[in-house]
Amino acid sequence: MSPRLRPRRRSPDRLLKSSAEPSSRLGPARSSRAAALATLLVACLAGQGIPARAADLPDASTAGLLLDHFKQSIWTEPIYAEFDLREMPRRGAEHAFHGRFWGARNERGPVTRLELDIGKGGFTHRFLVQGGADGGVWTSDAGAPGASSSDAALAPLVPGVEMAPFDILPMPYLYWLDAELISIERIRGRPAYSYVFTPSADFSARNPTVKSVRAYLDTQYDALVQSEIAAKDGSPSKTLSLLELRKVGDRWIPKDVDVRNEATRDKTRLSLTAVAVGIPIASSAFDPDRLGTPLAPPPAGKLLRIPQ
Repeated sequence: MSPRLRPRRRSPDRLLKSSAEPSSRLGPARSSRAAALATLLVACLAGQGIPARAADLPDASTAGLLLDHFKQSIWTEPIYAEFDLREMPRRGAEHAFHGRFWGARNERGPVTRLELDIGKGGFTHRFLVQGGADGGVWTSDAGAPGASSSDAALAPLVPGVEMAPFDILPMPYLYWLDAELISIERIRGRPAYSYVFTPSADFSARNPTVKSVRAYLDTQYDALVQSEIAAKDGSPSKTLSLLELRKVGDRWIPKDVDVRNEATRDKTRLSLTAVAVGIPIASSAFDPDRLGTPLAPPPAGKLLRIPQ
């Protein structure tokens, strides 16, 4: 029998720190507090979803419903966020970039517009990540219209960093047709559904270094707590991990997310610094042809600043 989805009575505040507690990194002994309400990104706002029991592995039909529910939970409310992106090589100097993104839903699915200031006169380095069965990735520099490329999804956001559009919600691999729930595992002390996504033959031909992606979804809340890109030999080549949550107002915010290259051990960390939820965003903000057009952020009074 498939497990029945039902709410739990436990409050998220019992799973996570209260806002009065000092923030802490996720170590093995304390990590169970921090994975309850986040959806990364790379970067993104956490929201409470519909909990699920984790006693037995769901059948294929229920596993598909759980995955569909997670995808439907992405950007249920329009969001704007500001962040710092830190390049953290194992050897050599660190570099930091300021960024911001807008997230919403359109007729094709969830969509994210991300902009970075790479020292060329403002937030002129831009990406558009469209989720859905016919999604895609577009890039723009120096005011040019968005250009789609089969190589854009796995290319670094900035040369030298480990994070790519592939790691930004809505992650393109979430919409690959070959998705299988293979186990329930404990990630940082909490049970998580382990899904393996296998690319199409066309994607594999263009990106032969990617065999599959494994993503871990918290069993109780709509939260992607970790993902691993597998190389052709099956070993992890890159790992994305949620590190820390902060409570801002009445919302739990995934403050820090790491992407680590497993071969070089170089890392990139995305740290949110401010968010605004439920703001109006014009549909033209997500038009690839207008990706080069500047987009004004919300008024400062609408932003919730995340303590660093």
